[in-house]
Amino acid sequence: MPNKTTHFGFRDVPVNEKAGHVREVFDSVANDYDLMNDLMSFGIHRLWKRFAINMAGLRPGQQVLDLAGGTGDMTRLIAPRIGDSGHVVLSDINAAMLANGRSRLIDRGISGNVSFALANAEQLPFPDDHFDLVTIAFGLRNVTDKQRALDSMFRTLRPGGRLLVLEFSKPASALKPAYDFYSFNILPKLGRLIAKDEDSYRYLAESIRMHPDQMSLQGMMEQAGFEDCDYHNLSGGIVAIHRGYKF
Repeated sequence: MPNKTTHFGFRDVPVNEKAGHVREVFDSVANDYDLMNDLMSFGIHRLWKRFAINMAGLRPGQQVLDLAGGTGDMTRLIAPRIGDSGHVVLSDINAAMLANGRSRLIDRGISGNVSFALANAEQLPFPDDHFDLVTIAFGLRNVTDKQRALDSMFRTLRPGGRLLVLEFSKPASALKPAYDFYSFNILPKLGRLIAKDEDSYRYLAESIRMHPDQMSLQGMMEQAGFEDCDYHNLSGGIVAIHRGYKF
């Protein structure tokens, strides 16, 4: 019986190989990841992340899981808001990204209420009903089985906790021609020039197109058990913030 396949960008690959391909992409781009994010988004990604955290309703003393946290941008915003009595776990499936994030946070003097975990979002190694907030920013589209990951996030949240997903989504139709031109013509060239890796940034553009649209992702969150789900479009829907609650 043939192996089940899934998408890796616009290519089909065996399900059990996708995580390895994604790991190779982020191993390749880890050192230039923050610089490339600034160049690709003209720095707007920092505003998107700040806007998302402002929607999180964080309070001192809360327990937070920052999934696919990479180089630590979201954790850097979370840690001061939850204070010394709170705790945030910066988690990523990629060791190179996690090491990069740890170094950057320590350099900024952020470490006292932060710990680090190498973990797969589909099989989170955390107790049931543990976190007040789970965030995943620009990482869900790289997960092989997104529904399984959402189920795992739901399990680890406390009753009353919330999930916050910040992810590229489907822009308004008026933006699509310019957005597509930029994604498939300019972005890979930036990757080649700055990160010396055109293929990885072509994959990133393709992975965005394969990610569920706003309503589809909201439906997946509801299927996982989340309630009062909503989404907020940013930059004309190029990015969307999704929220859901565990009651």
